[in-house]
Amino acid sequence: MDDSHILSAFTELSPETRERALARRAPPPQFDACHIGVVLRAVVGVEALVLVGALFTVSGWEDWLLQVALLSAAAQPATLGWLLVACSIKRPLAWLRRGLQQAVGVALGGVAGLGACAVLALVKPVTGTMPWVASAAAGALVAAVLVAALVLRAKGHMPAETTARLTELQSRIRPHFLFNTLNTAIALVRDDPARAELILEDLSDLFRSALNDQGDAVTLEHEVALARSYLEIEQVRFGDRLQVEWSIDPAAGMARVPPLLLQPLVENAVKHGVEPSATGAQVKVSTQRRGGVVVIKVTNTVPAGQGRPGHGIAQDNVRERLRLLHDVEAQFRTVLKDGIYQVRLEVPA
Repeated sequence: MDDSHILSAFTELSPETRERALARRAPPPQFDACHIGVVLRAVVGVEALVLVGALFTVSGWEDWLLQVALLSAAAQPATLGWLLVACSIKRPLAWLRRGLQQAVGVALGGVAGLGACAVLALVKPVTGTMPWVASAAAGALVAAVLVAALVLRAKGHMPAETTARLTELQSRIRPHFLFNTLNTAIALVRDDPARAELILEDLSDLFRSALNDQGDAVTLEHEVALARSYLEIEQVRFGDRLQVEWSIDPAAGMARVPPLLLQPLVENAVKHGVEPSATGAQVKVSTQRRGGVVVIKVTNTVPAGQGRPGHGIAQDNVRERLRLLHDVEAQFRTVLKDGIYQVRLEVPA
């Protein structure tokens, strides 16, 4: 199946290529500043404060513009410095108690405020005493607001992940799926017991993956293996009606994605592509690394005259968890074109 031009007009992301090594997993941090979206919002938020704050000490527009330039020259490096340090110490910080993590973030904000005051002193020396205490307090206050927002953002992962696991468990124990899978295994016990055993093992892997606590992210390689297990079960069930094609880039395997990302998408492909068709359908799963971006595609043919039924709950769940994990760095799109339906995702490499 040629799926290369169905949804190929994505805007390429250009973050630096990052190698993610698997290390011993620390507890999830209380807040995570290592996202482009977080950086953008923090910079814009601080600049908005500068624009408004400068109004309190000026007498005209020219004076206001000069004050904005001076304050921005001090505040923005301090903001970026806070974000850089908070991101770099994220893993060791995660081992601290929750309240202590937040306290460290606020304390870093105070240090950043002092740095901003020092920059301001270099840019525009003033007579009298520099507002060191006020700058530290302002930096700590801004950091406290940012930490609180990031903590709320991190907590937003939990409902989506819980919903995903519950949805997955419900779909796995749907009576008709379990009944058909067990019947397939029973039918093969006498003629091909080894294959029947493999089917039951694949089914066990699916349950185990849904029940295990895997944290907020797993590798794409793990998700591909899980999708293979699911499609191997369905391959036995549908036989020649299900034609599966894989195009997996090994270089994309270490990309971090939410747990249970691929399996619901390939299940949708089977449900809406294979089940309604008397002649069956093609399903293709492909991954490809392009610089600092990994492109994931799940494509399937759709029976003639059939739209894309369903409520889109699984796709909405995947889209939301991608947004929570990667923010603006992730993209999710779908399209039905010329009898071919495709889900295309982009995540950081």
